[in-house]
Amino acid sequence: MAQSPYSPPKENLDDASPSANYLIPLVILTTLFFMWGFLTSLNDVLIPYFKKLFDLSFTQAVLIQFCFFAAYGLCSIPSGIAVRKIGYQRGAVVGLIIAALGCALFVSAANQSSYALFLGALFVLASGITLLQVSANPYVALLGPSASAPRRLTLTQTFNSLGAWAGPKFGGPIILGSLATATVITADAVKAPYLYLGVALFVLAIFFMVVKLPKVQDETAAGSYSEALTYKHLVLGVVAIFVYVGAEVSIGSFIINYMAEPHIAGMAEEEASHYVANYWGLALIGRIVGVLLMFVIAGNRMLMINAIAAVVLLLVVSFGSGSTAYYSLIAVGFFNSLMFPTIFSLAVAKLGPLTSRGSGLLCTAIIGGALIPLAQGMVADSVNLQISFLVPLVCYIYIAYYGLKGWEPKGPSA
Repeated sequence: MAQSPYSPPKENLDDASPSANYLIPLVILTTLFFMWGFLTSLNDVLIPYFKKLFDLSFTQAVLIQFCFFAAYGLCSIPSGIAVRKIGYQRGAVVGLIIAALGCALFVSAANQSSYALFLGALFVLASGITLLQVSANPYVALLGPSASAPRRLTLTQTFNSLGAWAGPKFGGPIILGSLATATVITADAVKAPYLYLGVALFVLAIFFMVVKLPKVQDETAAGSYSEALTYKHLVLGVVAIFVYVGAEVSIGSFIINYMAEPHIAGMAEEEASHYVANYWGLALIGRIVGVLLMFVIAGNRMLMINAIAAVVLLLVVSFGSGSTAYYSLIAVGFFNSLMFPTIFSLAVAKLGPLTSRGSGLLCTAIIGGALIPLAQGMVADSVNLQISFLVPLVCYIYIAYYGLKGWEPKGPSA
Protein backbone atom coordinates (compact mmCIF):
# COMPACT_ATOMS: atom_id res chain seq x y z
CA MET A 1 0.00 0.00 0.00
CA ALA A 2 1.23 3.40 -0.89
CA GLN A 3 2.84 5.35 1.91
CA SER A 4 4.26 8.85 2.29
CA PRO A 5 7.53 8.68 4.24
CA TYR A 6 9.01 12.07 5.00
CA SER A 7 12.54 12.82 6.13
CA PRO A 8 12.87 12.57 9.92
CA PRO A 9 12.77 15.99 11.52
CA LYS A 10 15.29 17.25 14.02
CA GLU A 11 14.31 16.65 17.59
CA ASN A 12 13.16 19.12 20.18
CA LEU A 13 12.22 16.77 22.98
CA ASP A 14 11.62 19.32 25.75
CA ASP A 15 10.01 17.02 28.32
CA ALA A 16 11.09 13.77 26.72
CA SER A 17 14.54 12.24 26.59
CA PRO A 18 16.00 9.44 24.44
CA SER A 19 15.49 7.10 27.38
CA ALA A 20 11.78 7.94 27.68
CA ASN A 21 9.22 5.18 27.24
CA TYR A 22 7.87 5.55 23.69
CA LEU A 23 6.13 2.17 23.59
CA ILE A 24 2.56 3.42 24.03
CA PRO A 25 2.82 6.25 21.44
CA LEU A 26 4.50 3.85 18.98
CA VAL A 27 1.70 1.30 19.43
CA ILE A 28 -0.87 4.05 18.78
CA LEU A 29 0.97 5.16 15.63
CA THR A 30 1.21 1.57 14.42
CA THR A 31 -2.56 1.37 14.80
CA LEU A 32 -2.89 4.40 12.52
CA PHE A 33 -0.81 2.74 9.80
CA PHE A 34 -3.04 -0.32 10.07
CA MET A 35 -6.18 1.82 9.85
CA TRP A 36 -5.29 3.70 6.69
CA GLY A 37 -4.14 0.50 4.98
CA PHE A 38 -7.49 -1.02 5.96
CA LEU A 39 -9.52 1.95 4.67
CA THR A 40 -7.60 2.16 1.39
CA SER A 41 -8.05 -1.51 0.48
CA LEU A 42 -11.77 -1.32 1.26
CA ASN A 43 -12.10 0.66 -1.98
CA ASP A 44 -11.48 -2.59 -3.86
CA VAL A 45 -14.65 -3.97 -2.26
CA LEU A 46 -16.66 -0.81 -2.92
CA ILE A 47 -15.95 -0.82 -6.67
CA PRO A 48 -17.89 -4.01 -7.60
CA TYR A 49 -20.54 -3.18 -4.99
CA PHE A 50 -21.29 0.28 -6.36
CA LYS A 51 -20.90 -0.93 -9.94
CA LYS A 52 -23.81 -3.28 -9.42
CA LEU A 53 -25.81 -0.98 -7.12
CA PHE A 54 -25.73 2.03 -9.45
CA ASP A 55 -25.35 0.07 -12.74
CA LEU A 56 -22.03 1.74 -13.55
CA SER A 57 -19.51 1.25 -16.32
CA PHE A 58 -15.96 0.30 -15.32
CA THR A 59 -14.85 3.88 -15.89
CA GLN A 60 -17.59 5.22 -13.64
CA ALA A 61 -16.90 2.62 -10.95
CA VAL A 62 -13.20 3.48 -10.65
CA LEU A 63 -14.08 7.08 -9.93
CA ILE A 64 -13.93 5.68 -6.39
CA GLN A 65 -10.14 5.44 -6.71
CA PHE A 66 -10.00 8.70 -8.65
CA CYS A 67 -11.64 10.68 -5.84
CA PHE A 68 -9.70 8.88 -3.14
CA PHE A 69 -6.22 9.24 -4.61
CA ALA A 70 -6.83 12.69 -6.05
CA ALA A 71 -6.71 13.81 -2.42
CA TYR A 72 -3.06 12.76 -2.26
CA GLY A 73 -2.20 14.86 -5.29
CA LEU A 74 -4.17 17.88 -4.13
CA CYS A 75 -3.56 17.74 -0.38
CA SER A 76 -0.03 16.40 0.20
CA ILE A 77 1.83 19.70 -0.11
CA PRO A 78 -0.90 21.79 1.62
CA SER A 79 -0.91 19.20 4.42
CA GLY A 80 2.84 19.60 4.80
CA ILE A 81 2.41 23.37 5.09
CA ALA A 82 -0.36 22.93 7.66
CA VAL A 83 1.69 20.51 9.75
CA ARG A 84 4.62 22.94 9.86
CA LYS A 85 2.23 25.54 11.32
CA ILE A 86 0.21 23.47 13.81
CA GLY A 87 2.71 20.71 14.61
CA TYR A 88 2.79 16.99 13.99
CA GLN A 89 0.61 15.88 16.89
CA ARG A 90 -2.16 18.38 16.16
CA GLY A 91 -1.86 17.49 12.49
CA ALA A 92 -2.51 13.84 13.35
CA VAL A 93 -5.54 14.82 15.43
CA VAL A 94 -7.00 16.97 12.63
CA GLY A 95 -6.31 14.22 10.09
CA LEU A 96 -8.13 11.65 12.21
CA ILE A 97 -11.13 13.93 12.68
CA ILE A 98 -11.37 14.67 8.95
CA ALA A 99 -11.12 10.94 8.14
CA ALA A 100 -13.82 10.19 10.74
CA LEU A 101 -16.04 12.83 9.13
CA GLY A 102 -15.52 11.18 5.75
CA CYS A 103 -16.69 7.85 7.22
CA ALA A 104 -19.73 9.53 8.78
CA LEU A 105 -20.67 11.03 5.40
CA PHE A 106 -21.07 7.47 4.11
CA VAL A 107 -24.22 7.15 6.21
CA SER A 108 -25.75 10.28 4.65
CA ALA A 109 -24.76 9.13 1.16
CA ALA A 110 -26.33 5.71 1.82
CA ASN A 111 -29.56 7.28 3.08
CA GLN A 112 -29.83 9.29 -0.14
CA SER A 113 -28.42 6.46 -2.28
CA SER A 114 -26.24 8.99 -4.10
CA TYR A 115 -23.06 7.88 -5.88
CA ALA A 116 -21.88 11.51 -6.10
CA LEU A 117 -22.16 11.88 -2.32
CA PHE A 118 -20.21 8.66 -1.82
CA LEU A 119 -17.43 10.04 -4.02
CA GLY A 120 -17.41 13.25 -2.00
CA ALA A 121 -17.21 11.25 1.24
CA LEU A 122 -14.25 9.29 -0.12
CA PHE A 123 -12.41 12.51 -1.00
CA VAL A 124 -12.95 13.84 2.53
CA LEU A 125 -11.80 10.53 4.04
CA ALA A 126 -8.66 10.45 1.88
CA SER A 127 -7.87 14.10 2.67
CA GLY A 128 -7.78 13.16 6.34
CA ILE A 129 -5.58 10.15 5.66
CA THR A 130 -3.18 12.33 3.65
CA LEU A 131 -2.80 14.78 6.53
CA LEU A 132 -2.46 11.84 8.91
CA GLN A 133 0.40 10.33 6.90
CA VAL A 134 2.24 13.64 6.62
CA SER A 135 2.00 13.90 10.42
CA ALA A 136 2.56 10.28 11.50
CA ASN A 137 5.68 9.27 9.56
CA PRO A 138 7.98 11.82 11.25
CA TYR A 139 6.59 10.77 14.64
CA VAL A 140 7.60 7.18 13.99
CA ALA A 141 11.11 8.29 13.05
CA LEU A 142 11.31 10.37 16.23
CA LEU A 143 10.04 7.87 18.81
CA GLY A 144 13.35 6.37 19.82
CA PRO A 145 17.02 6.43 18.80
CA SER A 146 17.68 7.76 15.29
CA ALA A 147 19.80 4.69 14.47
CA SER A 148 16.75 2.43 14.77
CA ALA A 149 14.35 4.76 12.91
CA PRO A 150 14.44 2.69 9.67
CA ARG A 151 13.40 -0.41 11.62
CA ARG A 152 10.49 1.43 13.21
CA LEU A 153 9.33 2.73 9.83
CA THR A 154 9.57 -0.77 8.34
CA LEU A 155 7.54 -2.13 11.25
CA THR A 156 4.76 0.43 10.82
CA GLN A 157 4.68 -0.10 7.04
CA THR A 158 4.31 -3.83 7.69
CA PHE A 159 1.21 -3.08 9.75
CA ASN A 160 -0.04 -0.91 6.87
CA SER A 161 0.19 -3.99 4.64
CA LEU A 162 -1.55 -6.04 7.32
CA GLY A 163 -4.39 -3.51 7.32
CA ALA A 164 -4.60 -3.69 3.53
CA TRP A 165 -4.97 -7.47 3.82
CA ALA A 166 -7.61 -7.19 6.54
CA GLY A 167 -9.80 -4.61 4.75
CA PRO A 168 -11.22 -6.94 2.07
CA LYS A 169 -11.39 -9.80 4.60
CA PHE A 170 -13.65 -7.64 6.76
CA GLY A 171 -15.55 -5.75 4.05
CA GLY A 172 -16.06 -8.56 1.57
CA PRO A 173 -18.47 -10.71 3.62
CA ILE A 174 -20.37 -7.70 5.02
CA ILE A 175 -20.66 -5.48 1.93
CA LEU A 176 -20.42 -7.92 -0.97
CA GLY A 177 -22.23 -10.65 0.95
CA SER A 178 -25.33 -8.47 0.78
CA LEU A 179 -25.33 -8.73 -3.02
CA ALA A 180 -25.88 -12.47 -2.83
CA THR A 181 -28.71 -12.39 -0.30
CA ALA A 182 -30.67 -9.20 -1.01
CA THR A 183 -33.70 -9.31 -3.29
CA VAL A 184 -33.32 -5.56 -3.83
CA ILE A 185 -29.82 -4.09 -3.73
CA THR A 186 -29.52 -0.99 -1.53
CA ALA A 187 -26.67 1.13 -0.17
CA ASP A 188 -27.40 0.09 3.43
CA ALA A 189 -24.57 -2.48 3.54
CA VAL A 190 -21.90 0.23 3.85
CA LYS A 191 -23.55 2.08 6.74
CA ALA A 192 -22.45 -0.03 9.69
CA PRO A 193 -18.83 -0.71 8.57
CA TYR A 194 -18.03 2.94 7.89
CA LEU A 195 -19.92 4.15 10.96
CA TYR A 196 -17.85 1.84 13.17
CA LEU A 197 -14.65 2.90 11.39
CA GLY A 198 -15.58 6.54 11.88
CA VAL A 199 -16.10 5.98 15.61
CA ALA A 200 -12.74 4.19 15.85
CA LEU A 201 -10.97 7.09 14.11
CA PHE A 202 -12.68 9.63 16.37
CA VAL A 203 -11.66 7.70 19.49
CA LEU A 204 -8.07 7.66 18.22
CA ALA A 205 -8.29 11.42 17.65
CA ILE A 206 -9.33 11.94 21.28
CA PHE A 207 -6.49 9.71 22.42
CA PHE A 208 -4.03 11.74 20.37
CA MET A 209 -5.30 14.92 21.98
CA VAL A 210 -4.25 13.73 25.43
CA VAL A 211 -1.29 11.40 24.83
CA LYS A 212 2.11 12.92 25.61
CA LEU A 213 4.37 12.89 22.55
CA PRO A 214 7.67 14.66 21.87
CA LYS A 215 7.46 18.16 20.48
CA VAL A 216 8.92 18.33 17.01
CA GLN A 217 10.50 21.21 15.17
CA ASP A 218 11.00 20.55 11.46
CA GLU A 219 14.19 22.20 10.28
CA THR A 220 14.91 19.90 7.37
CA ALA A 221 13.16 21.78 4.56
CA ALA A 222 15.45 23.89 2.41
CA GLY A 223 15.48 25.13 -1.15
CA SER A 224 12.51 25.10 -3.49
CA TYR A 225 10.54 22.53 -5.44
CA SER A 226 11.86 23.99 -8.69
CA GLU A 227 15.43 23.38 -7.49
CA ALA A 228 14.58 19.77 -6.61
CA LEU A 229 13.16 19.24 -10.10
CA THR A 230 16.57 19.95 -11.62
CA TYR A 231 17.66 16.47 -10.47
CA LYS A 232 16.82 14.08 -13.30
CA HIS A 233 16.74 10.92 -11.17
CA LEU A 234 14.18 12.59 -8.91
CA VAL A 235 11.97 13.62 -11.83
CA LEU A 236 12.12 10.09 -13.24
CA GLY A 237 11.41 8.79 -9.75
CA VAL A 238 8.30 10.97 -9.49
CA VAL A 239 7.05 9.34 -12.70
CA ALA A 240 7.95 5.90 -11.31
CA ILE A 241 5.94 6.51 -8.11
CA PHE A 242 3.05 7.80 -10.24
CA VAL A 243 2.89 4.67 -12.41
CA TYR A 244 3.66 2.26 -9.56
CA VAL A 245 0.87 3.46 -7.27
CA GLY A 246 -1.44 3.64 -10.28
CA ALA A 247 -0.65 0.06 -11.33
CA GLU A 248 -0.92 -1.37 -7.81
CA VAL A 249 -4.25 0.34 -7.12
CA SER A 250 -5.62 -0.43 -10.58
CA ILE A 251 -4.96 -4.15 -10.26
CA GLY A 252 -6.59 -4.29 -6.83
CA SER A 253 -9.57 -2.36 -8.17
CA PHE A 254 -10.41 -4.91 -10.87
CA ILE A 255 -9.57 -8.24 -9.22
CA ILE A 256 -13.13 -9.01 -8.14
CA ASN A 257 -14.60 -8.23 -11.56
CA TYR A 258 -11.80 -10.21 -13.23
CA MET A 259 -12.56 -13.26 -11.08
CA ALA A 260 -16.22 -13.00 -12.11
CA GLU A 261 -15.36 -13.43 -15.82
CA PRO A 262 -16.77 -16.82 -16.97
CA HIS A 263 -13.54 -17.97 -18.66
CA ILE A 264 -11.45 -16.95 -15.63
CA ALA A 265 -13.31 -18.26 -12.56
CA GLY A 266 -16.98 -17.20 -12.74
CA MET A 267 -16.67 -16.40 -9.04
CA ALA A 268 -19.19 -14.58 -6.85
CA GLU A 269 -18.15 -11.17 -5.52
CA GLU A 270 -17.93 -12.18 -1.86
CA GLU A 271 -15.69 -15.16 -2.58
CA ALA A 272 -13.51 -13.09 -4.91
CA SER A 273 -12.93 -10.51 -2.17
CA HIS A 274 -10.71 -13.03 -0.39
CA TYR A 275 -8.41 -12.99 -3.42
CA VAL A 276 -8.14 -9.22 -3.11
CA ALA A 277 -7.00 -9.77 0.47
CA ASN A 278 -4.45 -12.30 -0.76
CA TYR A 279 -3.16 -9.78 -3.31
CA TRP A 280 -2.39 -7.32 -0.51
CA GLY A 281 -1.23 -10.10 1.82
CA LEU A 282 1.39 -11.27 -0.67
CA ALA A 283 2.82 -7.75 -0.61
CA LEU A 284 3.40 -8.21 3.11
CA ILE A 285 5.18 -11.53 2.55
CA GLY A 286 7.16 -10.10 -0.35
CA ARG A 287 8.41 -7.25 1.83
CA ILE A 288 9.87 -9.70 4.34
CA VAL A 289 11.52 -11.83 1.63
CA GLY A 290 12.71 -8.78 -0.29
CA VAL A 291 14.39 -7.17 2.71
CA LEU A 292 16.44 -10.34 3.18
CA LEU A 293 17.37 -10.52 -0.51
CA MET A 294 18.47 -6.88 -0.53
CA PHE A 295 21.40 -7.83 1.70
CA VAL A 296 22.93 -9.49 -1.38
CA ILE A 297 21.14 -7.75 -4.29
CA ALA A 298 21.22 -4.00 -4.86
CA GLY A 299 17.92 -2.16 -4.46
CA ASN A 300 17.76 -0.95 -8.06
CA ARG A 301 18.32 -4.50 -9.33
CA MET A 302 15.60 -5.84 -7.04
CA LEU A 303 13.30 -3.17 -8.42
CA MET A 304 14.07 -4.14 -12.01
CA ILE A 305 13.67 -7.89 -11.33
CA ASN A 306 10.34 -7.40 -9.57
CA ALA A 307 9.03 -5.15 -12.34
CA ILE A 308 9.99 -7.66 -15.05
CA ALA A 309 8.26 -10.43 -13.07
CA ALA A 310 5.11 -8.27 -12.89
CA VAL A 311 5.22 -7.71 -16.66
CA VAL A 312 5.43 -11.46 -17.33
CA LEU A 313 2.57 -12.21 -14.95
CA LEU A 314 0.35 -9.53 -16.49
CA LEU A 315 0.94 -10.99 -19.95
CA VAL A 316 -0.56 -14.24 -18.60
CA VAL A 317 -3.40 -12.24 -17.01
CA SER A 318 -4.16 -10.43 -20.27
CA PHE A 319 -4.10 -13.45 -22.58
CA GLY A 320 -4.56 -16.52 -20.36
CA SER A 321 -7.58 -18.17 -18.76
CA GLY A 322 -8.65 -20.16 -15.73
CA SER A 323 -6.66 -20.56 -12.53
CA THR A 324 -3.32 -19.84 -14.25
CA ALA A 325 -4.56 -16.38 -15.18
CA TYR A 326 -6.07 -15.41 -11.84
CA TYR A 327 -3.23 -16.82 -9.75
CA SER A 328 -0.85 -14.80 -11.92
CA LEU A 329 -2.88 -11.69 -11.14
CA ILE A 330 -2.75 -12.27 -7.39
CA ALA A 331 0.98 -13.03 -7.56
CA VAL A 332 1.71 -9.51 -8.81
CA GLY A 333 1.09 -8.40 -5.23
CA PHE A 334 4.21 -10.27 -4.09
CA PHE A 335 6.41 -8.37 -6.54
CA ASN A 336 4.83 -5.02 -5.64
CA SER A 337 6.11 -5.30 -2.09
CA LEU A 338 9.40 -3.39 -2.28
CA MET A 339 8.65 -1.07 -5.17
CA PHE A 340 7.37 2.01 -3.35
CA PRO A 341 10.09 2.26 -0.66
CA THR A 342 12.82 1.34 -3.15
CA ILE A 343 11.74 3.91 -5.74
CA PHE A 344 11.36 6.49 -3.00
CA SER A 345 14.83 5.93 -1.55
CA LEU A 346 16.49 5.90 -4.98
CA ALA A 347 14.71 9.08 -6.04
CA VAL A 348 15.78 11.15 -3.00
CA ALA A 349 19.37 9.90 -3.00
CA LYS A 350 21.98 12.68 -2.94
CA LEU A 351 19.42 15.48 -2.78
CA GLY A 352 20.97 16.78 0.45
CA PRO A 353 18.97 19.69 1.92
CA LEU A 354 16.42 19.31 -0.90
CA THR A 355 15.36 15.89 0.38
CA SER A 356 12.18 17.20 2.00
CA ARG A 357 11.17 18.97 -1.20
CA GLY A 358 11.82 15.83 -3.22
CA SER A 359 9.79 13.83 -0.69
CA GLY A 360 6.84 16.19 -1.11
CA LEU A 361 6.96 15.83 -4.90
CA LEU A 362 7.08 12.05 -4.64
CA CYS A 363 4.10 11.99 -2.29
CA THR A 364 2.14 14.18 -4.68
CA ALA A 365 2.82 11.59 -7.40
CA ILE A 366 0.60 9.16 -5.47
CA ILE A 367 -2.16 10.76 -7.55
CA GLY A 368 -1.28 8.02 -10.05
CA GLY A 369 -3.68 5.91 -7.98
CA ALA A 370 -6.44 8.20 -9.26
CA LEU A 371 -5.55 8.33 -12.95
CA ILE A 372 -4.16 4.90 -13.92
CA PRO A 373 -7.28 2.97 -12.74
CA LEU A 374 -9.38 5.47 -14.69
CA ALA A 375 -7.34 4.70 -17.83
CA GLN A 376 -7.75 0.95 -17.28
CA GLY A 377 -11.48 1.41 -16.78
CA MET A 378 -11.74 3.21 -20.11
CA VAL A 379 -9.90 0.36 -21.87
CA ALA A 380 -12.13 -2.19 -20.12
CA ASP A 381 -15.23 -0.39 -21.37
CA SER A 382 -13.96 0.12 -24.93
CA VAL A 383 -12.24 -3.27 -25.44
CA ASN A 384 -12.68 -5.73 -22.56
CA LEU A 385 -11.61 -6.17 -18.95
CA GLN A 386 -8.93 -8.77 -19.59
CA ILE A 387 -7.07 -6.71 -22.18
CA SER A 388 -7.26 -3.67 -19.92
CA PHE A 389 -4.56 -5.21 -17.71
CA LEU A 390 -2.07 -4.15 -20.39
CA VAL A 391 -2.39 -0.67 -18.87
CA PRO A 392 -0.62 -1.59 -15.60
CA LEU A 393 1.75 -3.78 -17.64
CA VAL A 394 3.05 -0.66 -19.41
CA CYS A 395 3.55 0.96 -15.99
CA TYR A 396 5.79 -1.90 -14.85
CA ILE A 397 7.85 -1.63 -18.03
CA TYR A 398 8.70 1.94 -17.06
CA ILE A 399 9.54 0.84 -13.49
CA ALA A 400 11.92 -1.79 -14.90
CA TYR A 401 13.63 1.00 -16.87
CA TYR A 402 13.94 3.10 -13.71
CA GLY A 403 15.58 0.20 -11.89
CA LEU A 404 17.93 -0.39 -14.80
CA LYS A 405 19.00 3.15 -15.67
CA GLY A 406 16.72 5.97 -14.50
CA TRP A 407 17.69 5.73 -10.82
CA GLU A 408 21.33 6.77 -11.30
CA PRO A 409 21.89 9.93 -9.22
CA LYS A 410 23.25 12.90 -11.12
CA GLY A 411 23.81 16.50 -10.17
CA PRO A 412 21.26 19.21 -10.99
CA SER A 413 20.83 20.02 -14.64
CA ALA A 414 21.47 23.53 -15.81
